[in-house]
Amino acid sequence: MRSAKPDLRVFLFLQGPHGPFFGALGRMLRAAGCMVWRVGFNAGDAAFWRDRSTYIPYRGTPEDWPSAFSRTVAEKGVTDIVLYGDTRPVHAAAVERARALGLRVHVFEEGYMRPYWVTYERGGSNGNSRLMEMGVSEMQAALALSDLEAPLPPAHWGDMRQHVFYGAFYHWFVMFANRGYRNFRAHRAVPVAREFQLYLKRLLLMPLHALDRRLATRRIRDGGFPYHLALLQLEHDSSFQAHSPFATLTEFLEEIVEGFAAGAPRHHHLVVKAHPLETDRVPLKRELARLAAAKGIGDRVHYVRGGKLAELLNEARSAVTVNSTAGQQVLWRGIPLKVFGRAVYDKPEFVSEQPLRDFFAAAARPDARAYKDYRRFLLETSQVPGGFYSASGRRQLLRLVVDMILSDDDPYDALKSGTAAPRQQLRLVQ
Repeated sequence: MRSAKPDLRVFLFLQGPHGPFFGALGRMLRAAGCMVWRVGFNAGDAAFWRDRSTYIPYRGTPEDWPSAFSRTVAEKGVTDIVLYGDTRPVHAAAVERARALGLRVHVFEEGYMRPYWVTYERGGSNGNSRLMEMGVSEMQAALALSDLEAPLPPAHWGDMRQHVFYGAFYHWFVMFANRGYRNFRAHRAVPVAREFQLYLKRLLLMPLHALDRRLATRRIRDGGFPYHLALLQLEHDSSFQAHSPFATLTEFLEEIVEGFAAGAPRHHHLVVKAHPLETDRVPLKRELARLAAAKGIGDRVHYVRGGKLAELLNEARSAVTVNSTAGQQVLWRGIPLKVFGRAVYDKPEFVSEQPLRDFFAAAARPDARAYKDYRRFLLETSQVPGGFYSASGRRQLLRLVVDMILSDDDPYDALKSGTAAPRQQLRLVQ
């Protein structure tokens, strides 16, 4: 028997970003008159949901989850589901069932233009986003209803320390308090104990890594040589796993090093920049040195740990990536970009379609005007100011995103129909 009134919005939350954001979002939706439930798959999920009366622990197997999801939807009268990332197995199964049942699917992700924005979409994100099917001309037509002056792109991750802290905190609960969830399987291949160790190591070594990064960046900037950037992602990231042609980052590095050796002028260098949250679960620096030495270009290839992208981008000749959101900062600066995976910004107007060898030899420049229109479209639709991890970022995000969730129109349709809420200009409050 369905427990909700026909006109009542009933939200079922699944897994969210590490930390308090989903709990705060649920409380605000309840304040708006909605009913809110949360399914937790492990003790880490439970730790960040205060209201035990609305918490539903899932203790079954992954194989039984789709039918359990359908039962929960029927029992609670669910009208909407809310989740972070749509490709982890429990989410992909829920999204498939939700679509068949006619439910609204609200998907959060890290911002396509992070760090001072997060992504909110309906139905899917990244390679499953509606953006994948939209052309720039369609976006330009919708922008006739907008007068937003796009803010400058941020140069660094806004709440790195909080992100790492909540990641370590979450995995501590999964390691030491997960007795009631014996059937839980992490969506990543790395064991939970190893995940916790990597987060803790990352947190403790941040000062040393920052020093190593500064020294490497200074050597590159003082070197006086032209260089190209390769922007890495986390190997376990959903965009890399679900929307790229590579199984590992090593495969990507092999292709990049080979293309650079074959096409780049001999006085040019290659700078490989790791993701800001890279925990060295894969020995990338060692693998890169091996690949470069095999091609005889070891003295022209450099590895940089995370950090500020702007410092390196300002002097770069070109950039390559699988489908990292960092590609947005590349395009904003008018730097040639080549991608290998499915990316929401992979549009022919501003992403190179040249073979890699030719790209490194003489990259074609992007259409800067087309990209600026594309960027404005995102800032008026799916990119919401704020962040998941810092308290100030969450406050800023909640001020806008709750009304977006409650709207009948998804962010893209709202702009086209002229019903989008006015966007505040970005305030750097992290």
